[in-house]
Formats: sequence, C-alpha cells, structure tokens
Amino acid sequence: MDAQINISQNGILEKPFLCYEFSNTSCQKFVYPLETRILLYILFSVSSIVTIIGNMLVIIAVIHFKQLHSPTNYLILSLAVADLLVGGVVMPPSMLRSIETCWYLGDLFCKIHSSLDVTLCTASILNLCIISLDRYYAICHPFQYHSKMTSLATLVMIIICWTVSAALGFGMVFLQFNILGIEDFYYENFDCDGICMLLHSREAATMMSMTCFYGPAVVMLCIYLKILLVAKRQVQAIQSVHSELKKEGKATKTLAIIMGVFLTFWIPFFLCNLIDPFIGYSVPPLLFDLFLWVGYYNSTCNPIVYAFFYSWFRHAFKVILSVRIFHSNSSRTILL
Repeated sequence: MDAQINISQNGILEKPFLCYEFSNTSCQKFVYPLETRILLYILFSVSSIVTIIGNMLVIIAVIHFKQLHSPTNYLILSLAVADLLVGGVVMPPSMLRSIETCWYLGDLFCKIHSSLDVTLCTASILNLCIISLDRYYAICHPFQYHSKMTSLATLVMIIICWTVSAALGFGMVFLQFNILGIEDFYYENFDCDGICMLLHSREAATMMSMTCFYGPAVVMLCIYLKILLVAKRQVQAIQSVHSELKKEGKATKTLAIIMGVFLTFWIPFFLCNLIDPFIGYSVPPLLFDLFLWVGYYNSTCNPIVYAFFYSWFRHAFKVILSVRIFHSNSSRTILL
C-alpha cells in the first residue's frame, strides 16, 4: 500500500510510521505514547493472567472433586477449556497486535491465531447451547433427564461442538472463504505487510455471524424462555419439594446469567462484524479492536460468575488455593 506523506504543525513533511520500514508494501503503524503502551500492556497482561487462573481453577475443581462429576459440570468444564485457551493462546498475540498496531508474528501464525479466535468463540456459544439443553431437560423433563443427559451423551455433544467449531474456524481462514468473491478488493485495499485481520464479504459476514452467534443465541433464548414458563408453573412443587428442584432452579438461573453475560459482551463485536461489509468497511479499526477485547473479557468473567453464585465452586476454589487438594481423599470432599 502506498505510504501517504503527512504535514506536521511546523509545516515539515513527515513520513508516517510503518510496520516494516524497508518494505514498499508495509502497513502504516499508529504509535501510542510510551505511557499509554505501558498501561495497555499491564491491563491486557493482567486480564490474560486472571482469565487463565480463573478458568484453571474451574477445570481443576471439576476434574478433582467427585461431587462435581455430573453432565452439567462436564459442559462447564468444556466451556472453561475454551475460555482458558482464549486467555492463554488468543489474548497474548492479540495484545501485541492491539498495542503495536502491527502484526510481527508471520502470516502462518496470523492464520492460526485467527482460526483459534473463531474456533474458541464458536465453541463457547455452542457449549452454552448444550448447557441450555441440559437445563431444559433438568427442569422441564426431570424424569427423562438422567436417561437423556448421560455422561456418554454429554461427551458426544462436546466432541461435536468442538469439531464443528474447529472446522468452521480453520476452514473459514485457511480456505479463505471469508473473502470469497471480494479477493481483488481485499488485496488492492487491505493487504499489506504487518496486517492480521479477518475481512468478510457480505455473504461470509452474514453466514459467520448467524452461525457463530445470532442463530445459537436465539435458540438459547427460546429454551430459557420455555424453562422460565415451566418454572413458574412449578412454583408450588418447588416450595413443597425443597431439595432437588430448588437446586436445579438455582443452577438454571446461574447458567442463564452466564449466557446473558456472554451475549452482552459479544453483541457489540458481532453487530459491527455483520454490518461492516454493508457500509463499505467503514467501522474504525480501533472500535473493532475495542469490541473484540470486550468479547474476550467474557472468558474472564465466567469463573467469577461461578465463584459468586455456586457455593460448591467457592468451597472448591478455597480447597484448591489452600493446597488441601493434595491431602488424601480430598477428591471426596463434601462441597457445601
């Protein structure tokens, strides 16, 4: 891409900063003040570390404690794995790209990073879809729940979820389905040394957004609305049968909050992603980047939601952090 010459306030001609100074096809680079860069590195690094630690606690808790070995918690485990990978694999390269405003890690790793980004986002929402289905059977068809949502059935659904997510993420990027039909436009207007972005054609943006976000979100909202209506009719039953139904109702409310957090954090990004091709790709890159990080922070929040609403997760976290999990028979600890 041709570099444009800027004129400073003193009337002196200035060449813009470039990602690669000696490349004729280098992208332009925006340089943040040193103080801003340091603050952003601290903020994003802390976010990544908190995301990794929080989700690692969830993963250890579900794997270690026998009490947490249930289909619902296996789904939470799958979701936590996706969130952990966001914090450990996706966030650090994105941090470098966002702060340096250039991509210095090579074209191949750009494709791998973009593929993982799409895969993990899709895996998160598909896991939430399965969780909503689990809650549907637990509340609306309690007598069929244990026969339908077995450990094997849950494992099969998790495998399908991750397989579909990986096929979509890696297939979209490596086969370049995202720019199908607009290849010339992309290479003439966006392609340069130092860029790592996923530009979508109108068709790809619509398909991607509907498949990864809007379609599953509508399904989840419909399922939770159905659960809400059934739960209202079961108020008397819940009051008379305190133990199991009340526990399931609380679990459903907590998972509905997790879903609500997910939708809230990702809606800004997917809204921009959907409309950008239809308005001439005029959404500012900085805004896109901001909304993408807002979406990443959903992976940071999920373990906090578990710790806040689930007493047994809070107890499990305390046992893990106090290193009592190394005591004999700690896996059989009764979590209140």
